[in-house]
Amino acid sequence: MQRELGYKANMMVGDQCYPAFELRNLLNFIELHLGDVVATDIYLKIGLGPQELNAMQFVYVWQVEYAMEVLRTTSPDPEIGARLGASYQIASLDVLLPFFDKFTTLNQCLLFVIKNPDLAGSFADTVIRFDETRLWVRWLNTGKANAQKFAFQFQHSVCALLGAARQLVASTVVIDEIHMAEPQCNTEFLSAETGAKIVFDCDFYEWGIDIAILNTPLSYQFDHLALAASVPDGVSFIEPLLTDIRLCMPKPPKLEQLAEKHHMSARSLRRKLSAAGTSYQKLVDQVRCQAAINLILANELSAEDISEVLGYGDVSHFRQSFKHWLGYPPGHFLKLNLPS
Repeated sequence: MQRELGYKANMMVGDQCYPAFELRNLLNFIELHLGDVVATDIYLKIGLGPQELNAMQFVYVWQVEYAMEVLRTTSPDPEIGARLGASYQIASLDVLLPFFDKFTTLNQCLLFVIKNPDLAGSFADTVIRFDETRLWVRWLNTGKANAQKFAFQFQHSVCALLGAARQLVASTVVIDEIHMAEPQCNTEFLSAETGAKIVFDCDFYEWGIDIAILNTPLSYQFDHLALAASVPDGVSFIEPLLTDIRLCMPKPPKLEQLAEKHHMSARSLRRKLSAAGTSYQKLVDQVRCQAAINLILANELSAEDISEVLGYGDVSHFRQSFKHWLGYPPGHFLKLNLPS
């Protein structure tokens, strides 16, 4: 078992590329559970048709998020996210298959998925940690998503990953424990599907699996006639904005400066960001939050030093900002993320 402890800033946003298989599976599921009318309306709202989507390898994050939100807010089932994830079939994960075909264990597949959000898709940053017997994957809500939306996406991800793992090894795979950062609620399906002990009122959403299971060899027979996966072509306009913000830290550029650099008006930039489901301030907060997490988990600088590195006038302002982002002050967050 290759042990890689650390923080993965892999949240995808706005018009960044997201694997099209996710949207295809999602819309097929919506058509089955909510009907043709709802699915057709989603196609119209995201500007795609079924035939066009079937020919694509990548779509935009906002298109997937929009369809997920329709499912979450329309379905009366509180566990619809978990059921969605559990419905996926390995054969539908087209861009991932050529990579999985090269691996020999579940561990390699899991690490690839975590390291490559552009190919696997990700709505959250993660912290990977280990105790004596388990690997833990903790979700961080650095994008400040709505609590119900974040819980939906977490349950969807857990069940999708577990379902894929079971198909890859053709044997029983269970999750040991799932932590929910919410009061006790109905998780009957999630518990039955994963085999996990569900713990509520936790600090974070996370799941833990026996390390020994990840050493299980793959047995799935891949179709070697499948199309080779390609890396997204970088058409996102948000990606260079994030890069510009990171390069200018600790003093991010003003929106007007960024707009001028990218040959548009400030109004046009605001409109484009809004259409992609985000805003300039959200991008700045995301960059700051991710930089702060990296510095805190490195455990080499004090909160005062990190505050200075990130350009805060005083450490109390930094502590308040960090608590606003993730719910805990820097010192407490570090304790929560040290290996057990």
